[in-house]
Amino acid sequence: MSALITRRGFNRALFGGTAAALAGCAQPLVPARVAAIDCHAHVFHRDLPMPDKRRAPAGYDATPEDYLRVLAANGMTHGVLVQPSFLGTDNGYLVASLRKYPDLFRGIAVVDPSIGSEQLQTLQDAGVVGIRLNLIGLQTPDFASTSWKGLLAQLRQRNWQVEVHQAARELRPVVEPLIAEGLNVVVDHFGRPDHRLGVDDPGFQYLLTLGPSRKVWVKLSGAYRNGPAGRGEAAALAAMPLLRSSFGLDRLVWGSDWPHTLFEKAVDYPSQRRLLDAWLPETADRMIVLHETSARLFGFSSYGPS
Repeated sequence: MSALITRRGFNRALFGGTAAALAGCAQPLVPARVAAIDCHAHVFHRDLPMPDKRRAPAGYDATPEDYLRVLAANGMTHGVLVQPSFLGTDNGYLVASLRKYPDLFRGIAVVDPSIGSEQLQTLQDAGVVGIRLNLIGLQTPDFASTSWKGLLAQLRQRNWQVEVHQAARELRPVVEPLIAEGLNVVVDHFGRPDHRLGVDDPGFQYLLTLGPSRKVWVKLSGAYRNGPAGRGEAAALAAMPLLRSSFGLDRLVWGSDWPHTLFEKAVDYPSQRRLLDAWLPETADRMIVLHETSARLFGFSSYGPS
């Protein structure tokens, strides 16, 4: 396949994915050609145990079928399900969702560093391609400990990625040991710069230095989490040319952050998708981010991690 698909092929793939998902999401779904991938969303239902109450939503479900309908309504064909932090390390619902729609989803799990190889294999067989470290408000893990060194070695052998959600000022002590272990690192939500500093945050400036390593990807997602009253969106717009210059489009992916937990009343999927059009006005550029880069990183279609 060429580095860029044609506009006609892109639209045809989008239509196919929309038609499949709108058909009631009943199985079996006809797998759509991988055309537009949302690389950050969460699924859960309200009756699941939620050990981390700090971020837990209340009063609604976000099922894989709900998500497929949202994808279809917004011209997307595939998605990456990220284990919500409030569900802890019980990835059961994530795994069930991946097994139900193996051609449409990939997964990112949250695990304890003591997890065994058989459990990791179960996750991998279901479609998990990495783990997430949601460290907002938490201490940096002791990567030098026996359990962490063992886990990181297993992740490297499996060619899994590590997704990092941490404030920009705290990125260095998390990202550097992971890169040193030879792992691919995906930094969530523009690197979470301080809303008072925006792109001048020293932590964000550090993130920009990582582009040449070719081991780091950045998610264009969750801008609203990076500052109130439009500050996060303004920082994202200012960050785009810097990220593009440092990382290139082949290290940038987009995510909706659906269902926008804790921001459900202020944010919706269409508004998040439209932001990408403002960040990358050229259709060909958006196609690289939505299709080529994300398909390779998450192992969709014939692509594997680059």
